[in-house]
Amino acid sequence: MQAEMQMDYTPDEKTRETTIKKGATSTKVRVSYGLGDTACNIVFGMITALLTLFYTDYAGVPVATVGLVMLISRVFDGSSDVIMGFLVNKTHSKWGKARPWILWMSVPYCVSAVALFLVPQTNASLQFWYIFIVYNLCTTVCYTAINVPLGTLSTRMTRVSHERDMLSVFRMALAPVGKIIAVTFTLPVVKLFGNDKSAWAKTMSIWVVLAFLMLLICFLNCKETEEEKNENRQKEKGTAGKDVKALLSNQYFWSCLILWTVTCVHATIIGTVLPYYCKYEFGNDNLYSYVYTAEIVVLIIGAILSPALMKKMGKRNLSLAGAIVAVLAQAAFLFNPGSFSWAMVTTVIRAFGQAPLTAVVFGMMGDTVDFGEWKSNRRTESLIFGGGSLGFKIGTGITSAVMTSLLAAAGYMSSTAGGAVQPDSAITMIRNIYIWGPMLVWGVAVITLVLYQLDKKYPRIMKDLEERRSI
Repeated sequence: MQAEMQMDYTPDEKTRETTIKKGATSTKVRVSYGLGDTACNIVFGMITALLTLFYTDYAGVPVATVGLVMLISRVFDGSSDVIMGFLVNKTHSKWGKARPWILWMSVPYCVSAVALFLVPQTNASLQFWYIFIVYNLCTTVCYTAINVPLGTLSTRMTRVSHERDMLSVFRMALAPVGKIIAVTFTLPVVKLFGNDKSAWAKTMSIWVVLAFLMLLICFLNCKETEEEKNENRQKEKGTAGKDVKALLSNQYFWSCLILWTVTCVHATIIGTVLPYYCKYEFGNDNLYSYVYTAEIVVLIIGAILSPALMKKMGKRNLSLAGAIVAVLAQAAFLFNPGSFSWAMVTTVIRAFGQAPLTAVVFGMMGDTVDFGEWKSNRRTESLIFGGGSLGFKIGTGITSAVMTSLLAAAGYMSSTAGGAVQPDSAITMIRNIYIWGPMLVWGVAVITLVLYQLDKKYPRIMKDLEERRSI
């Protein structure tokens, strides 16, 4: 194993230009790749942001039941990502390893998403089992079988770090568009269709059609181009056990896992609690769309600006500066938490801080793949993205379970018409989660990024890998 050390190697410019040209991706390909995550967020953005509100205020499901389903589901989710990583690694088709899964799972994912909003009006026990089965089918099985391959696909389209960064930027610039389409317009469309339980299923049916078309575009335009000779060499030398050992010993995998989790936990906190905050703190649930849209639009603008800033600062330094801004902006919200206009101002500032990490986190995951190959001589791209996807599951599942448990403990009252009068304890809990949750998770990001040093080592690592692959 090679010893780690401080590296200041600068690659030869001519070699660098040749390498970039060889692994270059067109704007069409980058946009198509980004649309894959737009499709995921059209469906899953609504699930993570508004599903709890639907269950408690339209389907009449007790908030404790919702929390229990999501908490138990994490047991299954924890293993599904790693299993999917192995499945991608074992896949051999005319379309490659990762790409075919986007096509194969698109229809099941869309159908299961609609099924989430078809909860039967029956006793609490049957409702629990219906939600548990369908929720896991959609998230644990179908979503995992799309999202893990989508992440892996970027490393199989190119091995040039800059190109992977651009794929990540386009992905995270377009992913929020899916949330805007679904989350921002869902409540108005639901009210247009009658503002009852069936209106949610009708609205979701519209969104999944859009999601399917985008997944199809992603599949058709994003092709795997990297050779597999090094992977075949690995198969001759080792086993799956060695791949897992290499993954677990990759310290930058753990760093990226934490950072990916931070972005997902934040999105889940805001998406889940903000509708309640607007409804009970500001007195108007329609205000939710304005605050949420403001954050998403700023994230898109920030992602677009990130490549230019990244050239001057690097991925780590840019993300660290942004995380500090996010913490300070959320702290500023404490000065006037009851003001909607102040909420908009601090949300915009916080979103500009969030944008860099959100835009480059998948590019950092790609660099982690190269670091793992350099350190252990094993390229575990599908396992890294499969294991990294745990961050998404932790962010959406466990966070949702914890928040619903806290609301239940505070006495939150569910109803089928959304008109229940909430006790002061429940409103206080909503306020505390929305104010302190984002501040905590972005503080974790600051600490993690301070310790992240891969950017400094990366040029020498790539030089060593190029020499090793040429043998």
